[in-house]
Amino acid sequence: MTSSPQTVQALVAQMRQRLDAAGVADPLTDARLLIGEAIGFSLTDFVLNGTRIVSADDIARIETMIARRAEGEPVHRILGHREFYGLDLILSPGTLEPRPDTEVLVDALLPHLRGIVARQGQARILDMGIGTGAICLALLHECPGTSGVGSDISRDAMETARMNAQRHGLEDRFETVESNWFERISGRFDIIVSNPPYIRSHVIQTLDRDVRNFDPMAALDGGEDGLFPYRAIAEKAVDFLVDGGLIGLEIGYDQKTDVTAIFATHGYNSVEAIKDYGGNDRGLIFCR
Repeated sequence: MTSSPQTVQALVAQMRQRLDAAGVADPLTDARLLIGEAIGFSLTDFVLNGTRIVSADDIARIETMIARRAEGEPVHRILGHREFYGLDLILSPGTLEPRPDTEVLVDALLPHLRGIVARQGQARILDMGIGTGAICLALLHECPGTSGVGSDISRDAMETARMNAQRHGLEDRFETVESNWFERISGRFDIIVSNPPYIRSHVIQTLDRDVRNFDPMAALDGGEDGLFPYRAIAEKAVDFLVDGGLIGLEIGYDQKTDVTAIFATHGYNSVEAIKDYGGNDRGLIFCR
């Protein structure tokens, strides 16, 4: 353990070495993120102010965070927050950590949402499995004239989403409902969106430890074939979607054909298929 004050530059090198020895994929970035959180440094500060002395108290806090990262805890869970579509979102044990690839679904839905608002002056969104609120809050933030309902079975997730809405001044346009899919939902919506659990149950134990040990199981397990949530949405959405409304979904990289077939069975046409930043299938948009 480090016991005496030292420079930021030296501390970064030491903590990077510890994370590298623990098998962390990007030890330098993670070391900088954790150290920066503790001492209030931006990434630019590491270049411009690397000779600053770090106090013993700050070093103790940093060492605790580094130890957690070395044990596999994701860096943003240690930080307690993560940026998504320009919004800094609080994380909690009951929420999935929002990933950058999910931003492509927001990108794809925004033109449709803005078109709806332009035609009718407002739009209403339902986000099922709200988690941190990432998708719905990003849409509300980017598109005035919209309001949203976030549903989840996790009270922790709903509270976190409400906190994030308040954090970004969106609380007046956002509410939560505790509901297992559509069970306690009322009204109709212009857009229904979801990043549902879609991992096959038997695959979960093969996922990276960052995911399987720290993301909530309810946000991962999509049943034996990973498709249960899509069937639940496709079956009931017609009762909650306005005429001409859209459904936007995140999917697993190998689920495009199966999910499209499920929705086709219930009378939906595919409007758009979306690829993520790695070129993998990541989202689908449907209408009736």
